[in-house]
Amino acid sequence: MIVYETPDEGTVERMVDNERIAYFQDHWIVKLDEDEAGNDIVRRIPLQRVHYVERSVEEFEDEVKTLRNQVESFAKDLQSTLLGGDDDTGGGEPHRIDIENGSDDDS
Repeated sequence: MIVYETPDEGTVERMVDNERIAYFQDHWIVKLDEDEAGNDIVRRIPLQRVHYVERSVEEFEDEVKTLRNQVESFAKDLQSTLLGGDDDTGGGEPHRIDIENGSDDDS
């Protein structure tokens, strides 16, 4: 279930299956129907207009796992970028720069 505000209807309470609702880019996305070609018809509801969303525990657990995987992937990418990776950049060794002269100490 999602409860949100609309300009025309005021407060709307809509029963929605877990598979038909998702949160993405500061919006709740609710699948309303499908067109003749089988394409989903969705409503994007800005986060600021939503009072609350109720979902099953199983769906919540899946979403938390997905979020955790995204954070771990981001942390690994960041670590690789900051500390070097398995490419030809020196195998994770720091690259030192002489700040006073503005030149590499390797030259």
